[in-house]
Amino acid sequence: MKETLQPVRTGKGAPSRQYEYLILSVRPDEPVPIAYQRLREHAEYGKWELERTRLYIGGSRRYWMRRKVMRVERTLDVY
Repeated sequence: MKETLQPVRTGKGAPSRQYEYLILSVRPDEPVPIAYQRLREHAEYGKWELERTRLYIGGSRRYWMRRKVMRVERTLDVY
């Protein structure tokens, strides 16, 4: 199983993204219950939610998970 985290760009000129994405790719020879267990662990401990599932010809699967990006505003003014 391969996991890819899509980075969220921040700063000036960056698009305002509300979500960050985690893509899980599962090979056709890997058992489905193991993939579901990984999805549950990410959802429970990492606060990810399943957005999209894709089953490809040949049996490989790909899952897109997302979670809200927390933007923290500065509360103290430093001079």
